[in-house]
Amino acid sequence: MSIIIKILATLVALEFLYIMYLETFATVSKKTSEVFGMRQEELQRKSVNTLFKNQGIYNGLIAVLIILATWVFVSKMAVMVLMGYIILVALYGGMTSHPKIIIMQGGLAFLTLILSFIL
Repeated sequence: MSIIIKILATLVALEFLYIMYLETFATVSKKTSEVFGMRQEELQRKSVNTLFKNQGIYNGLIAVLIILATWVFVSKMAVMVLMGYIILVALYGGMTSHPKIIIMQGGLAFLTLILSFIL
């Protein structure tokens, strides 16, 4: 696996760790409110707060899988599968929530996947 793919995959993992931070640890923060386009009062609702924290754990585990595939197992195929998964989730999010999710969450993963076929 090329160093470029490793760097890009690591950046995707860092992006997902940041999303996990927002959703799990900074759930009711102003930044989380801005990123997800929700009022802080809404984020404080117990049901929304619980859902965000749960989703944050999933995003954190995706980041861990990317790091493992990139640096421990050094599996280009695993990285490609994870990038494909992220792209599909971003497409779904873009269709059901807000189109900007496709680029914000899937853009770097898409670049990583495309370059994985080339490099």
